[in-house]
Amino acid sequence: MSQKRSIFEDVSDGDKKQAEAPKGGVIDRGTGGARGAIRGWLMVLFALVVLMIAVGGLTRLTDSGLSITEWRPVTGAIPPMDQAAWQAEFDKYKQIDQWAIQNQWMELSDFKQIYWWEWGHRQLGRAIGLVWFLGFAWFLLRRQIPAGWVPRLVGIGALGGLQGAIGWWMVASGVTQGEGMISVASYRLAVHLGLAFVILGFIGWYILLLGRSERDLMQARRGGEAKLFSLSTGLLHAAFLQILLGALVAGIDAGRSYTDWPLMGGQVIPPDPTALEPAWRNLFENPGLVQFIHRVWGYLLLAFAVVVWLRGRKSANGGTRFAFNAAFAALLVQIVIGIVTVLYAAPLHIAIVHQIMAVLVWSLILRARFLSRFPLPQSIRKG
Repeated sequence: MSQKRSIFEDVSDGDKKQAEAPKGGVIDRGTGGARGAIRGWLMVLFALVVLMIAVGGLTRLTDSGLSITEWRPVTGAIPPMDQAAWQAEFDKYKQIDQWAIQNQWMELSDFKQIYWWEWGHRQLGRAIGLVWFLGFAWFLLRRQIPAGWVPRLVGIGALGGLQGAIGWWMVASGVTQGEGMISVASYRLAVHLGLAFVILGFIGWYILLLGRSERDLMQARRGGEAKLFSLSTGLLHAAFLQILLGALVAGIDAGRSYTDWPLMGGQVIPPDPTALEPAWRNLFENPGLVQFIHRVWGYLLLAFAVVVWLRGRKSANGGTRFAFNAAFAALLVQIVIGIVTVLYAAPLHIAIVHQIMAVLVWSLILRARFLSRFPLPQSIRKG
């Protein structure tokens, strides 16, 4: 039976605990997880993928990709350890068309240089896979993955595994005997690079999502700008297509075919744009046409970027405006670097800057797209 209390009686500690308001909102309840730690792990993966793209670009620019003629996912991690093993690898390389047509001048010491580039590229891929596996297993076993995030994180790992298989599919196209191939197929190179940017995009998007709580994201989405989000999505896709076209250019060294700008060989359309038979081969193997398409799409991308940027400037959110300004500025810098790359016939140091700059442009467009959907909170005064 309850006892009577004076209206002036202090509430007991136990009653105080019962009267406390619940901590956290219903939206966040059950999501749990080590969001900050997982975000840090994804940042490491993001940096490694960027490094992988850079090393892959250097491997292509140094014509090193065909130096290892076999795909050995496990045993291939160990490089040649003695002179006999090095000679055996060199003998395998001598059996393919690249050596027979282009590199018969090579001695073993020259072969070692290109071998280390390709070995380093593959080793970095193994390291990325290991970082993903160890991180995912750690958070999964400790039950620290937020609700609904397991499929996303598994997806990154699956794409990474697919990337390794596509990498060998690409290399296999150049490991030929008697077919006259001295490099990998350009369209396979485009698939390989394109998937790398897809993986980078997913990781980057997840990093942005994990940077804020689920409750904050749901609240921010109410202030999202659907039209701007749609336009930035289109810009992201347009930039992705330009990246694929750039890979086609790199795959056949088309950037060194015409070194004048804005014309090509003194004319608007390069000579013999349909010289190859069947006609579809020109889209992948005709250096003049491939470079021309890359240039024209660059102009169209710039025009579309201006439209998106002007729309982004009208955003009421200061953080969103700044994000679109940064993406547009990076794109302008990238265009200038692209022109310089052409004028100087794609030297290694300029060409690799052009590729790394593509990563920056891609990332900044992705961030601008994210903020158009989930704008940062700001005071009314700033708005």
